[in-house]
Amino acid sequence: MANFRIRLTLLGSAAVLAAGALAPAQLAGAQPAAAADYQWVALGDSYTAGVIPAAGDVFEIPRDGCERTDQSYPQVIDRDLGSLLDLTNVSCGAATIDDVTFRAQEPIGRHLPPLSEDPDYPFPAVPPQSEAVRPGTDVITVGVGGNTLGFADILFQCLQLGAGSGGTGTPCKDDLAAGVPGRLAKVDREYGRMLTTLHEKAPHARILSVGYPTVVPADTSKCKYNDLKQFGSITQGDLDWLRRDVLEPLNRTIEKSAGTHTAASFVDLYDSSRNHSVCDSGKWVEGVLDHDNRPAFVHPNARGHRNAADHVTSAILDALSLD
Repeated sequence: MANFRIRLTLLGSAAVLAAGALAPAQLAGAQPAAAADYQWVALGDSYTAGVIPAAGDVFEIPRDGCERTDQSYPQVIDRDLGSLLDLTNVSCGAATIDDVTFRAQEPIGRHLPPLSEDPDYPFPAVPPQSEAVRPGTDVITVGVGGNTLGFADILFQCLQLGAGSGGTGTPCKDDLAAGVPGRLAKVDREYGRMLTTLHEKAPHARILSVGYPTVVPADTSKCKYNDLKQFGSITQGDLDWLRRDVLEPLNRTIEKSAGTHTAASFVDLYDSSRNHSVCDSGKWVEGVLDHDNRPAFVHPNARGHRNAADHVTSAILDALSLD
């Protein structure tokens, strides 16, 4: 992270010097804000948007149901980089790859009964996220794929199948494993189509495919059965399966797809978050409930988004050749 911090300091110093050099020629009084140097569009699902209270407050008024929060990594980067980037953040909770590419989405807000009821639900549909991309867009970040895989559905089925098991066995793996390769193949197909669409809309833009952080630790003995601040009733055996055969392959699928497109590159969040899983004391991803017993649905908290912001910022600066 030291390199990232140094680069930010240099950028800030350059901005101050530039402002100082211009000062004598400026008229007294308020001046119009300078246009940002680069246009950035942030696309993605809830791991980009923030969504949960542990990732900050929803800042969009009136709410559109996408639940973008002020501590999510696009907003953190927007504050860090100041006037360098003009951010358009259209990420949306529960978004699939197709919702990014071509399909209007009906956001769900925080309406996930029986865990939570959203008094403003239902929400009007929002346009496909790719509509925010323009020919002049310089950078596109996109963090999506988990909902196309159906990770939330798998997670809730694992909770149900693990209930009453005493934490033993692999009831979720036994029931769902056969369908996972097909789910991953679907992610691969749709992700490639999405990258092609984004490149066609912004031929000169760099596309940064943002992966998912570590959610399940390598040592699942850290995870306590029936602890809702971790994975609730999901068994240790099923957690091992989720990490090894679902989540890690999802990241590999996204990385592989990004690697086949010349305009795209992969931003790895997994390695840097290995010791900050749902079951670690210094967690960057909350469990079924957060530390204040609020629904969190296994999503990154503000610390997780801070880590994502550091890595995505570094990738943005590289993409714009601001080393």
